[in-house]
Amino acid sequence: MDNPFESPDAPEQPSSNMPEMTVSELSAALKRTIEDGYSFVRVRGELGRVVLAKSGHLYFDIKDANAVLNTVMWKGQAGRLPFKPEEGLEIVAEGKLSTYAGRSSYQMIADKMRPAGVGALMQLLEERKKKLAAEGLFDASRKKPIPYLPMVIGVVTSPTGAVIRDILHRVRDRFPVHVLIWPALVQGERASFEVEAGIRGFNALTPGGPIPRPDVIIVARGGGSIEDLWPFNEERVVRAAAESVIPLISAVGHETDTTLIDFASDRRAPTPTGAAEMALPVKADLIATVADLGARATRLLTRHMERRRLELRSASGRFPKLEALLQGPRQRLDLASQRFGGALGRAMSRKRAAFDRGAGGLRPAALRRDIAAKQAAQVRLGARLEPAMKRRLEVATRKFDAIGRVLETLSYEGVLKRGFALVTGSDGGLVRSAAGIAEGDRLKLRFADGEVAAVAGSSGPKGAPPGPKIVAVDDSAAPRPRVVKRKRDSSEPQGNLF
Repeated sequence: MDNPFESPDAPEQPSSNMPEMTVSELSAALKRTIEDGYSFVRVRGELGRVVLAKSGHLYFDIKDANAVLNTVMWKGQAGRLPFKPEEGLEIVAEGKLSTYAGRSSYQMIADKMRPAGVGALMQLLEERKKKLAAEGLFDASRKKPIPYLPMVIGVVTSPTGAVIRDILHRVRDRFPVHVLIWPALVQGERASFEVEAGIRGFNALTPGGPIPRPDVIIVARGGGSIEDLWPFNEERVVRAAAESVIPLISAVGHETDTTLIDFASDRRAPTPTGAAEMALPVKADLIATVADLGARATRLLTRHMERRRLELRSASGRFPKLEALLQGPRQRLDLASQRFGGALGRAMSRKRAAFDRGAGGLRPAALRRDIAAKQAAQVRLGARLEPAMKRRLEVATRKFDAIGRVLETLSYEGVLKRGFALVTGSDGGLVRSAAGIAEGDRLKLRFADGEVAAVAGSSGPKGAPPGPKIVAVDDSAAPRPRVVKRKRDSSEPQGNLF
């Protein structure tokens, strides 16, 4: 029967037995084919883009000169990597190929990854070592001494391994002290973060706090390959060890193993057990040493005391006997005591006789009458003394006033008040007559109410005898005349103004 919907002009389709597939079915078939054909591959190349997702999965590219392989490593395997993947590092990855249908791409799912040979890791280690050494993190001047007998030891290591058991056993054998353990992974991608946190966490403890602060820190791990020990070559671990305020002992691997934390630590121990031996002395040896030192001190003190005793005994033999030294003083004391006893008795007898004689003249009734009479006489004298003193004071006051008036009358100041003047020369000497004044002499006239400067003139008033004239002048306006000093006749007696 013909199909009514088929166009009569449509071209005829060739018949085929190939089934039609969906995109998802084709992607699944490709995935199975690739995973079955490449279930295990080992690829060597250089790391390109490296991304650690928040989920913990690691995404990176493995490339060479001509191709790029997208690779993913799930969280469980990425956390156990012994080193930190960095761009440009040549690695060898193992895993299988698979496809990602969402992008129509293939990718490698890596289970393991390691650097491409020890040489690559050693080259990276040397470059990092040179960089940190140039910053001074390995300088000997940064090293701190390990305390001789720490009371608390902090250990950063795995709490389940044999390392911590060896350390605790050695601590109990040598000198039992308090041991604090900071649990940390010592292998894998997260190991470097946890070791750094342990070192900085111990340093952050407060001295005297609820958790005792360690006196020394031991960072320990057992032996292993360079990949296993790689977390102790990470920069964050090395910088934490170099910045530690608490002295730090590194005990990573065996004696032949060397990591960068060994250069930054204050001491390096060949093994974790050796670290415990460095941190603590042997208690039995310490007790024996102390006992030996005590015995030596006792013997030395005994010999010293014996020598001093012999010296004292020898010196005491040269001293005179005590009895011989005291014999003479004792005799003198006996003689003196005999003389003193007789003299004391005689002196007491004389004093008693004198006392009796003095006491015989003292009668209480007569003494009281005598005291009463003297008191009455004193009262009478006191009553007479006050008026007499007043009269004497009045007489003295009148005499003083009279003398004062006479002195005021006779003083030259009183004369000046009556209209006279006191004439002095330029030298301050008293001018007693006109003959003692020359023309041009500067004079001072002192009146009762002040002083006036003057200069001696050459003529007097009409009809007056010739002689100098005194003219009062102002010192500031008058010219300064020549001063002629005349010698005063020493034979002339000093006159009296009055």
